[in-house]
Amino acid sequence: MREKTGLRAAIYARYSTDLQSAASITDRIRICRRLCKDQGWQVVEVFADEAISGATHLRPQFQAMQHAAMAGRFDVVVAEALDRLSRDQEHIAGLHKRMRFLGVEMFTKGEGAISEMHVGLGGTMSALFLRNLAEKTHRGLEGRVRQGKSGGGISYGYRLDRQLLPDGTHTTGDRLIDEAEAAVVRRIFTEYDRGLSARSIAIGLNKDGIAPPRSGGKGSGTWSFSTISGNWKRGTGILNNDLYRGLLVWNRQRYIKDPDTGKRQARMNPEADWITEEVPHLRIIDDALWTRVKQRQGAIRDDILSERAEDPGAPKIERGQRPRYLLSGLLSCGCCDAGYIMISATRYGCSAARNRGTCSNKKTIARKDVETRILNGLQSRLMHPDLIREYITTWQQEMQKERQETLAARGEQERRLAKVVKEIDAVVTAITEGMFHPSMKAKMDALEAERTELEAKLAALLQPEPVVAIHPGLAETYARKVADLAEALNDPAARPEAADLLRGLIESVILTPDPDAPNRHVIELRGELGAILSLCGNDVATKADARRGAAGVRQVTMVAGARNSRFLRLVESVVPRLVA
Repeated sequence: MREKTGLRAAIYARYSTDLQSAASITDRIRICRRLCKDQGWQVVEVFADEAISGATHLRPQFQAMQHAAMAGRFDVVVAEALDRLSRDQEHIAGLHKRMRFLGVEMFTKGEGAISEMHVGLGGTMSALFLRNLAEKTHRGLEGRVRQGKSGGGISYGYRLDRQLLPDGTHTTGDRLIDEAEAAVVRRIFTEYDRGLSARSIAIGLNKDGIAPPRSGGKGSGTWSFSTISGNWKRGTGILNNDLYRGLLVWNRQRYIKDPDTGKRQARMNPEADWITEEVPHLRIIDDALWTRVKQRQGAIRDDILSERAEDPGAPKIERGQRPRYLLSGLLSCGCCDAGYIMISATRYGCSAARNRGTCSNKKTIARKDVETRILNGLQSRLMHPDLIREYITTWQQEMQKERQETLAARGEQERRLAKVVKEIDAVVTAITEGMFHPSMKAKMDALEAERTELEAKLAALLQPEPVVAIHPGLAETYARKVADLAEALNDPAARPEAADLLRGLIESVILTPDPDAPNRHVIELRGELGAILSLCGNDVATKADARRGAAGVRQVTMVAGARNSRFLRLVESVVPRLVA
């Protein structure tokens, strides 16, 4: 065990939800500072994540703390308790292993020095806490549902009914029919029953300026066919909401976090686990209309399944992870930013024009034409020598700008540090001359803390930026490998992997109607230099990659388009690499 005094300490603080006060972060940091002072450690950095669960490791400041540890900027990480660092067994074990490898201690107010025993027991207790919390929440929601109350959000067509209670609080979970929205629901069911498609209904609603269901700030703010048709198995979409026929159905599905991405994924529960309650006072649609709509939906679904059975290459309902086409999900409309989707067996078109009627772009383009032009652009234009030279020039200009800003910031910090040192010397001189006063101690402590902070900032500013130089053979190597991948698309065995690699090179593809362009579309291709360098592997590398190591990587976006064969523009962005 190394000497415990004189270590450089980094503080990490976190609180879980926006229901807690942000002041709790300040309180936790104050506790950790006091702990560091008692241990004789110098606080050099503070990291804090606000309103983020400890069950995920994808927290900005949590990741930044690990980057700082990898850069050797502190010797010990301090937190109020182990569960502030993480509540996930896998993540806390990985953090402990990584910190041990880097020679960084872990210390908390509650547990002291963190060992394997703390990680094992603490991780288990945190996992049990989360499990128990989820079970209690689920039981509470089930109790509300069995009383006919809302177990979550408020569906379109309803509004909250909050009644004042004798103790001054209000009732929760009660709903009333919103007559204006209920009229829209009846319109949707009636028009669908008359033979209109979900797309036609959505276009009509948008044309009439009817506001769509509230989406919490998400979505396009317009009606879409998916808003209406939804997913019949999951009970989503206007046409599948049992509440409209006076039946409350809850617990159809549960959510599980993907351990790699931290995103929630829905999983269907067995029908025996569903909770159903009769709520006749919330009925909007009569049984006869509901039954006719369900019959029409079933007939259409049977037709789709029959067509897919006849096409062995069509994606199955239970297999929706791999994109069916090379550019699925990567194409967008240059007029409205909506996605370009397959609107027929062979052609792409704007989804907003097709499904919502909110875009005037009615042009379509053959899938094979788009793929051919994109593959050609990937191979010959995205890494054109002129584009490489422009990138290097732009990078050098940005680096020079950063250096100037760093020099200016360093000059300001040095001037302030010199002033602080002068004030410290004046206090020391006064004490040595017998002019000590109790207030001088507090003054000296404040000055010393400020000097430490300024020295830490200067140390960070003094770190030199790595030189970026792209290998001169990058363009040729890249073109050769893209050609190999394009050729592999013709091999059924190699196609899935080749398609995934090619898709990884593309950030987005923007299609803009133009009567004078080939296929009446200007196509702008955007790709990431980081993915290009990864494709080239060990054949070429940048000097920056070798110097940066695991601390991070700069990625730039390369843009090539049909309007200008040389280049359209160069966009730069800095993206930190998440710690695995």
